[in-house]
Amino acid sequence: MEEKLKEMITTTVKALVEHPDEVVVKPIEGEGTVVFEVQVHPEDAGKVIGKKGRTINALRTIIRASTGLGNKKVMMELV
Repeated sequence: MEEKLKEMITTTVKALVEHPDEVVVKPIEGEGTVVFEVQVHPEDAGKVIGKKGRTINALRTIIRASTGLGNKKVMMELV
């Protein structure tokens, strides 16, 4: 499941940014949670965040919805 989510996040974020070759997604597992850290070129951070955080919140909603009924909490952070 993590690998599919990582691919989905990577593909979606690459479509949003000007420097798609600099997108890095790292899953970090904890107790009952998986945090996907997304790194982008500094100029692209605003495009991923969006106005008032709408874009990143939409991405987080899609990630939560795609996890299904698993017992792990999935989050995404822009680093």
